[in-house]
Amino acid sequence: MRYRRTTAGVFSALLAVTLAATAQPARATTAAEPNQVRGLTVLPGDGYATLAWTPVDGATDYQIERTPVAEDGTATGASVIVGVWRPNRQINNSAPTFADAGFAPGNRFQWRVRARLDGTTQPYSNPVSDITRGHWGDPDVPGQGLRTQWETTLGAQYTDDVNEYAYTAAIDELSDRVRVVEIGRTVQDRPINMFVIGHPTPPATPEAVAATNPLVVNCNVHGNEPGDREACLIMARQLAFTDDPTTLGLLSRTTMLIVPTINGDGRAANSRGNSTGQDLNRDYSLIRQPETQAFVEMVRDYRPIASYDGHEYGNSNTGDLPMLPPRHQNVAQGIFDRSQHMIEGHMYTQGARDGWWACPYGCTGANVGLGEETILRNTLGLKNVVNSLLELRSSGGPTRPDEGNTANNRRRKTYSALWTFHQFLAYHGANVGAITAARAEAIRFQSANTGRIVFRGSRPIEAYPAPHPGDTPPPLDAPSADQILAQPPCAYQLTEEQYHGARTDGPAGRQTTVAERLAAHGWTVVKVAGGYLVPLSQPERGLVPLLLDEQAAEGLVAGERIAPTRTGTHNGPLTVTGVACLADATVRGPVRVRPGATLIVNGGSINGPVDAAGAAGFVLTAGTVNGPVNVTGTTGPVLLVGNRISGPVNVVNSAGVAPLLAGNSVNGPLGCTGNAAAPVNIEVANAVSGPRFDQCAGL
Repeated sequence: MRYRRTTAGVFSALLAVTLAATAQPARATTAAEPNQVRGLTVLPGDGYATLAWTPVDGATDYQIERTPVAEDGTATGASVIVGVWRPNRQINNSAPTFADAGFAPGNRFQWRVRARLDGTTQPYSNPVSDITRGHWGDPDVPGQGLRTQWETTLGAQYTDDVNEYAYTAAIDELSDRVRVVEIGRTVQDRPINMFVIGHPTPPATPEAVAATNPLVVNCNVHGNEPGDREACLIMARQLAFTDDPTTLGLLSRTTMLIVPTINGDGRAANSRGNSTGQDLNRDYSLIRQPETQAFVEMVRDYRPIASYDGHEYGNSNTGDLPMLPPRHQNVAQGIFDRSQHMIEGHMYTQGARDGWWACPYGCTGANVGLGEETILRNTLGLKNVVNSLLELRSSGGPTRPDEGNTANNRRRKTYSALWTFHQFLAYHGANVGAITAARAEAIRFQSANTGRIVFRGSRPIEAYPAPHPGDTPPPLDAPSADQILAQPPCAYQLTEEQYHGARTDGPAGRQTTVAERLAAHGWTVVKVAGGYLVPLSQPERGLVPLLLDEQAAEGLVAGERIAPTRTGTHNGPLTVTGVACLADATVRGPVRVRPGATLIVNGGSINGPVDAAGAAGFVLTAGTVNGPVNVTGTTGPVLLVGNRISGPVNVVNSAGVAPLLAGNSVNGPLGCTGNAAAPVNIEVANAVSGPRFDQCAGL
């Protein structure tokens, strides 16, 4: 990669906070007639202009007029009503705003606004004229001068795959801030690329990226919904070549991941599904398709803490930007709450300031936005990622009446998405501490395997205070009694055939086994006599039964439920042979795990040392151990999450996957040596009172 540092006077102003601080809106200043709108200002943005004015008493709505004009103010085209502002479009009605969009960037316009009182029009405001921003970047500066096919045709054509790959490669070549990686291939063998963006350079490995608490945008899962994809391609160029100090500061502290086209085959065919007809947004848990497998493996390896997922929706009458958090009831409360805060606490507020109409997906009253775990926002919530769906309003309708022109409609959609994704970056930067705290608590909660399991059912989205469109919230699909498992098992056991047997639920020649899919999710699996054990005591516990339980709504395989083998109190030493699962048990004595045995501990306490030598698997979560913990020579997984341990902890010579040690409180030293893969904490730190040795020095 090569980066040419730019000194051009064209700054990105990517973030609305920067825009507000640096740009001066054009104003209308002459005296007003009765009921005439006063104080009209126009502030240019990237592909839109924010109009703001002083409200007129008794106004029921406002009409926004736009006229193309020359520099001397003479009209060069017809005046058009381009917008209707209604009181329910923002949360602050005392300061109305409207984001006018759809025009060709770089042209000069005049705007006027007039109130209507029960349909009766009032005098127009005094006009305000200004030139809009052109396509981002100085055309004479390398990198900044790149343009997508969509931009060069002013929205008449979407960027095809050949142009996308050339544009992507050029950004990669010209900017040291960008590394483009191929995360997989489509059924028809198109590359699935991802921008990895950081300042001054992105971290070199997925593990190093994960340590920066990255965020990700998935831009085009449905091939016939390309508006978000075009926004992502523009944003990648902006982040790669901007000189804006606020943006560079954000990129110096985190890594932005952008997947422009996960469904390249569907985009080439302009079809919702991929080349097999599969709706990929109904496959993120089951991962039957190579496209969804690539994305899920990326989430496993890069560990984003926050995400947006771009779509378009057949909505012509309400919000510009319907959004929705992960609603499945197995999602940890903190992940749901923080996702809602991102939407209602940030996007609604910033949308009201900049003139975009954000609302909950379902604000049309349609039966959408439910709790299926196969949908990415729910899958990611179950993977402890703060995230939201974004549904671009597909057509203008009565509040954006100038979008009968296809290019106008496409431009408004894409630039509204671009605004959203930059606001997402801004929110992440301002709230990364709260997001990581919610994620850490969710991982500890899920790993503890406490509480009921819901197979299908959504959390409610409460009505936002009127007159915001949240007063028509998305519907609730509450779980029925047969969709709830009150007492979850300790684990699921799969037979050899279930685990490694051939599957037919995927494209010919690309089918994957259950083993491969669970590995893609990154789940702990223990090889035991007679099969394979998948404990529920692990970070993605809420998703495990949705694939492996016989009651699952869309299960992968019906595993055997393994109930706890010990509860209550055990007095004296405990020796584990075979498989032992302790659920909130009390052991008053030492615990020893024999070679080839598996110990799973969910909560409870052990008053004595814990020693495991040559175990098949060792899982200790949410427990209290009054003594040392020594795990040596384990052939399978080692997992310690959310424990309180009074004594040293040693994990030595593990031959399996990287041991997971996260969120533990250790009163003593923590030592890890000779493990085949260095232990990880998935960015959930341990509190250790003593020294940390060797492979655990950074945990």
